Amino acid sequence: MEFNKKTKLSEILQNPKGNEVLHRNGVPCVTCPMAQFEMESLEIGQICEMYGIDLEKILKELNE
Repeated sequence: MEFNKKTKLSEILQNPKGNEVLHRNGVPCVTCPMAQFEMESLEIGQICEMYGIDLEKILKELNE
């Protein structure tokens, strides 16, 4: 599976290294209690835009 800006947070977390990549890049949604209810609808592109996180860096790491 190729990750892109439309990939849902829930899909990334199903990947064995997904959680590690998100934590390493400072994505707060992984530990946010409210995000637990939105995992199926939150897209990584939206999250990165909201928090000023480097989307390209995350996608590169996830797709390696």
